[in-house]
Amino acid sequence: MLLDTSTLYLVATMVAAMLGAMLLFFGRQENIPALKWWGTAYLLGAASIALWTFAGNLFGEMFSLAFSALSFVACGMVWNASRVFHGRKPNLPGLFLGAIAWIAAAMTLAPEAAAMRLTISAGIVAVYAGLTAAELWSERRRTMQARWPAIAVPVAHGFALMLPILLGDLLHANGGMFSGSIWVTMFSVELMLYAIGTVFVIFILVSERTVTVHKTAASMDPLTGMFNRRGFAEATSRVIEREATAGRPVTVLIFDIDHFKSINDRFGHPAGDEILKLFATIVINLLRITDLSGRIGGEEFAALLTCSLDEAVVVAERVREAFANSGIAVEDGPVDTTVSIGVAGGPAGTEFEVLLAAADAALYQAKRGGRNRVEAAEELPLSLENWRRKTAATARRPQLQPGVAQQA
Repeated sequence: MLLDTSTLYLVATMVAAMLGAMLLFFGRQENIPALKWWGTAYLLGAASIALWTFAGNLFGEMFSLAFSALSFVACGMVWNASRVFHGRKPNLPGLFLGAIAWIAAAMTLAPEAAAMRLTISAGIVAVYAGLTAAELWSERRRTMQARWPAIAVPVAHGFALMLPILLGDLLHANGGMFSGSIWVTMFSVELMLYAIGTVFVIFILVSERTVTVHKTAASMDPLTGMFNRRGFAEATSRVIEREATAGRPVTVLIFDIDHFKSINDRFGHPAGDEILKLFATIVINLLRITDLSGRIGGEEFAALLTCSLDEAVVVAERVREAFANSGIAVEDGPVDTTVSIGVAGGPAGTEFEVLLAAADAALYQAKRGGRNRVEAAEELPLSLENWRRKTAATARRPQLQPGVAQQA
């Protein structure tokens, strides 16, 4: 039994309008331009269906043609919304191309060629669905497990619209008129399911984007734009694991800006912040794109390089020289910008904490040696716990020696 076409169009109009209003509301509430595009597309689609179904006969064929063309503009807006969501500019010619093609085809065909008209309209919508899927597929590198519904829904929609075109003989089932064909009913139901499924996908994408933004904010230093300590540790763990599998060594550098407290006290915290941002820029510019860097403390930075210890020392010297020659001056006079650097490297698979501890010990030697220098770790602790015990034992020795001398 076939459902009444007018009833299906009325339900489709109400569903599209409700979804469009919801998307537009959330788009304005959260200030997400893509949601505004999607919401406007749904409202425009609902308006076009309502005008074409219930007012087309009243205004004549030309107005009916224009009303139906609005639905193709709505499809173009859905495609452009996916572009805007991924930071691309809207494609305005493509927005109206489908509507122009539909009007040209409808004016060329004879009035009784209803089957051909619906075939062309289904083809145009399928093209827009394919373009939407292509936009989402271009972002497949981002969490593919959450992205596959976003790609599958428009692909399935395009296939559902093109299926009767591929099986054209079935459009005239039992020799009946095309307007009474079961395909018209299936089209109407599929369009409503696609509208609901698309909104579901939209909220998946927005939720994924929100989680990513919060996760990024939790792992980034807002002042310098580098990793914070947490983000740096997580990123380095992945790199060390990857390099260990390949059997390649890694090296850790720790940077500490010399006399940073006196800079803040003398020139103020705004000047200190500018020093931190300048140093972060120098580190990022002098490291390779595959290297990692982060701010792990107030004036303390760290970097992980996928290279040998000797190569890392050369890089560290470049950073030290560039920062020392930066020549910053404020109203109160020139700012002394120097940095002490500790470097520690180890064979493939060395734990990050062990490398960091060794580099920290080398940094301490650089500070004791007069600052504004690079020191490489002489030895790598077998484990972090052994290194801590050795450090504690070394710290106790100077306190015991005077007593031993008196007894002697």
